[in-house]
Formats: sequence, C-alpha cells, structure tokens
Amino acid sequence: MSTARTRTAQRGAVALVVTALLGLTACTPERPGPAGEAQDLAAALSSGSFADVALADGVTAQGAADQRAAAFAGLEPATPQVSVASVTVATEDENRAVATLDLAWDLGAAEPWTYATEAYLTWDEDAEAWLASWSPTLLAPGLAPGETLVRERVRAERGRVLGAGDTPIVEDRAVQRIGIDKTRGEADQQEADARELAEALEMDGEAFAAQVAAAGPKAFVQAIVVREEDDAYDIAELTSAPTAVAVPDTLPLAPTRTFARPLLGTAGEATAEIIEASQGSVVAGDTAGLSGLQLQHDALLRGSPGLTVLARSADGETRDLFSVEPVAGADLRTTLDLDVQQEAEAVLDDVEPASAIVALRPSTGEVLAAASGPGGGGLSTATLGQYPPGSVFKVVTGLAWLRSGATPESTVACPATITVDGREFENFPGYPQDALGDVPLRTAFANSCNTAFIGARDDVTPAAVADAATALGLTGQTELGYSAFLGEVPADSTGTDHAASMIGQGRVLASPLGMATVAASVAEGTLVTPRLVVADDAPAASEPAAPLSQEEAASLRALMRAVVTDGGATFLADVPGEEIGAKTGTAQFGPSGDTQNHVWMIATQGDLAVAVFVEVGEYGSTTAGPLLEDFLARLQ
Repeated sequence: MSTARTRTAQRGAVALVVTALLGLTACTPERPGPAGEAQDLAAALSSGSFADVALADGVTAQGAADQRAAAFAGLEPATPQVSVASVTVATEDENRAVATLDLAWDLGAAEPWTYATEAYLTWDEDAEAWLASWSPTLLAPGLAPGETLVRERVRAERGRVLGAGDTPIVEDRAVQRIGIDKTRGEADQQEADARELAEALEMDGEAFAAQVAAAGPKAFVQAIVVREEDDAYDIAELTSAPTAVAVPDTLPLAPTRTFARPLLGTAGEATAEIIEASQGSVVAGDTAGLSGLQLQHDALLRGSPGLTVLARSADGETRDLFSVEPVAGADLRTTLDLDVQQEAEAVLDDVEPASAIVALRPSTGEVLAAASGPGGGGLSTATLGQYPPGSVFKVVTGLAWLRSGATPESTVACPATITVDGREFENFPGYPQDALGDVPLRTAFANSCNTAFIGARDDVTPAAVADAATALGLTGQTELGYSAFLGEVPADSTGTDHAASMIGQGRVLASPLGMATVAASVAEGTLVTPRLVVADDAPAASEPAAPLSQEEAASLRALMRAVVTDGGATFLADVPGEEIGAKTGTAQFGPSGDTQNHVWMIATQGDLAVAVFVEVGEYGSTTAGPLLEDFLARLQ
C-alpha cells in the first residue's frame, strides 16, 4: 500500500470528525473528506515540514519546504500560526475541494499580521487520497514564484525621562558617532587610522584595528559616541585621518554625562542578553535601557515598533502587504528636581570615597535629589548603599526610648564607658566632659552619648527598636516602584548585638535614602514613603503596627533641634532659612586596631529632609557636616 494510502486509512475516522465539526459535505467511510489533508497542510505551513502532506503535480515535500523557507526567510525567527478556517467540497465535482487557511504572524508590532489563503485539494483515485496543489499563494496573498517576504522595522520614538514639573531630563540629544568608514581608503590605511584613533581615545589600538579588519567591506566601525557639546573631545582632530569619520545621530541622554547616572542609568544599542530576554520585542540595532531606571522601565519608554511587510521580487521590485504604525514610548515621570540634583552632585564632585546626598520633600515624599558621588564606581550609593548608620540611627532608638516612657527632659546616665557581656563601649573621642554623668535625654541626644543609649537597652527591647524603624519608614516599605534599599533592623538581637543596635551598628543597615526617609517622617509627623517614580498605580504604604504619633514626632524634632543649638551640629545654626534639626553619625568598620569610619548626617529644614553619607571619613560632624552645610546653603 502507498504511503498516501496508508495515511488515508489511519486518519479516516479523524477526517470524518473534523469534517462534521466544520460543517462539511460528508463522504463515505471508504472515502474520507478533505479536512484531514487540509489540517496536515496547515501544520506543514506552520512547521516547515511537509513529510505528512500529499502534494499534487509531482511537487516533493522537500521542494515545498525549500520554497516556504526561501519565502519566509526575511521574517525569521518568526513563524506563522496556521489553522483551517473551512473546507468546502465543490458541488459540481466531489473530487475537488478548497480549504481556507488562516495565517497569523507575531512580528513584534502592536498587532499581528493576519490573512487568509486558499488551498486547492483533489481526490486521487489511484492514491486513494486527497492531494494538495502547491502554490506560492499558499504562503501569502498573491505571492508570485520567486517573490520573498521582507520585514522592515520602524523604530518607535523613545519616551523621555522627566523630572519635577515634567521638566525633561533624558531626551534625544545630538551626538557624533566616531569611527572608521571602510568605504574609504585601502586596508593598510584603515588599519593605521584605526590605531591612531584608538590611541587618541586611550583605547587598545591593536584590538580596535583587528575589529576594523574583521568588519565587512562597507562597514562603519564605531570607536566612541560623544555629545556634540562635549568639550573633552576635539571631533575635528579625531576625524582628521582619511578614513576616520563622525556620523551625526541622537541618543536619549541626560543634561550632562554624570547627571544622576547611577540612578537613571543609560540607554544604548541593545545587548545580546536584552534581545534574548525580550522574546522578540527588541532586536539587534534597537535602542534599549541598559541600566538603572531606563532598564527597569524600558518597556514603558521604548513603545512598540512599526512594521511593514513587503513582497520582493528577484529583480528588487516590492509591494506592500501589511503595515503597522509605530507607537511612541511613554514618558517616565520622576520627582527629581534638576537644580537640587545638580547642586547635590556639585557638593560631592571632589569627594573621593563613595558618597551620597538624598533630599526629600516630607509633605509629599518626593525625592528631589538622589546624588551618588564619583567614588561609588557607578553604584547608586544614594538608593542602594547598605551601611551601618551609626548615631543617626539614634533618631530611631530615640523614638523607641520615648515609647518606653522617657521624655526629652528625662534624666539619663551618660558614663564615660559602659560594659556589656565583657565588651566595653565608649563615646567618640573628644566627647564633651560637661555632657557626661546624669544629664537630660536632650543633652545625651544632642551630643550623641553612646553609653546613655546602650544603657537604655533593658528598657528598649529589640522588637521596640524594630517597630520604631518601621514607624519612621526605614523598614517595612517594600513596594516603592523602583529599585531601592531603605534599611534592615534586627528584632531578635541580644547582648552586645542589641547594645550595638542601640547606636546604629551591629546588624543595623541603612541607605542614604532610608535615613532621609527617617528624617522626613520626623519632619512630617507621620510615615513618609519616598516617591521617585510618578505613577497613577503607585502602591500605597502599609500602615505600621505602631504608627508615629504627632506627639512623638514633636519630641524627636526637639531632640534634633538640640543637636544644632547645643550639640554636635552648632555649625548649622547660621545657615539661612528656617530652623534646622539634625543628627550626626559615625559608624566604625574594619578589623580591630585598623578601624575606619562611615560618616553620616541627617537634617530637616522646613519642607526638606536631607541625608549625607561618606563611606570613609573622620566623624559625621567633621566630614559629612561641611557637605551638608554647603548643600543647604546652595539651596537658599
């Protein structure tokens, strides 16, 4: 028995069922209807394998597969989904039938390309099977022999990143792509020019020359992209060699090369990893977010590409078969204030260790600035840094202490040293002698008495400290709408671990954003959520189990004000504007005998809350303090 006859016998029952479901003219059990062959043909057009299709007119399965592959090559890696819409047997000739096939392509545009083609089937008495006639029109409407399908992608306009008041931050800005044009000069000239260009840019000349040599004969091999207004590069000098050229273009860029870069990230040509992860929505040559907010919100910013599908003949003539207009990306709205961010970055410009300044508006939670200094190596120290906060954490333990029954005027013991489980703790070097002994809590806080706070550990449980951290927004806020770390506070510490927690060390961690949030919550008198990305569906903050009360906030504000009037931040007393409340912080790290200090300051002034951090410094008041003073003065 022939292969076609065997297949016919095996699927006869299936064909009858499909025929009945499609409402077709029924055939006898000995002669099945054409629906089975139509289904096999649809499957073959989807997969590219025609082994199970009985073809007419001497066309082979391989021949049909080759024609399909050639016609569809320009649409790879996409493949069509093909289904049988209907099969109708001719009323005047029961040996002939026509099947309507529905084809659908997902080509990465806003809508799929869908169309119908017709397949003609003939009953072959000798083969006892329905045979499908092959034609290029099975592949696409009106497709002629030799024509192929070509996809032309139309990039969507990328959305902008906006700041406060919808001021553009990241938008298309003019750049020059500098490289070697291989349509100019001979190979030896191109190699020499590549080495010269690489040397001028302090690149690996041999590697760039090899890259140029390996590129195609008409390629442009890019060495660097520079802003048109970037004075650090002399474009005319860089392109003085015969084959070196500058190609004008635009890229989504911030106002300056460094503006909020660790936070905003960058956009550029999509990497192989991004292309693979996009499942077809990003292709080679597309602009995509590469890091930071531009990567996190890339789907919003990039929009949907447009698309044109053409049928191209062997002589290059084309006709349009399908088109979709691109859908521009949406703008990403943020709360960053350009002036405040730039002032924060200017303050940190000469700070060598990792550093950060975060400024919040307590009344709204808006992040006005999240600046990370150049010493962070590209990390967003402001929002992702994780460091022990030292004595700025006494705002949190101070709240827990107030909740145990203390007031700013309560008398507390501030000895020179205190021992816990055999470990001796002391105050910072140079602690004022007149602030030792039995003093008001206000004085202990203003001068940052470590021993007083450690001495309160029996009245202030680890759970109470953790609850206070949540009430002030340092912990418990997980759904911010952007990548950030606020803080981490153990609720199970004991012994020296709990003693260390009382002064912001041990297992306590915070980011500058987290400590700015604490200061903002004190200023506002309620939990503040730091808002950076503006979205209609922004998640609401969860209510803490023990929320901050206005009375507690007032006491904390009084304690922070005492730091400026009577404690470690009197240098802020002359800063113009509304009165300032503050807290200094120093946290030791490193091996015994070779410790260094993380240094912090937090402050409030009117509707402003600020955190300043330097990874390695002297003390909060002497290293972070001048940076804070400079920043506040710049905003006046």
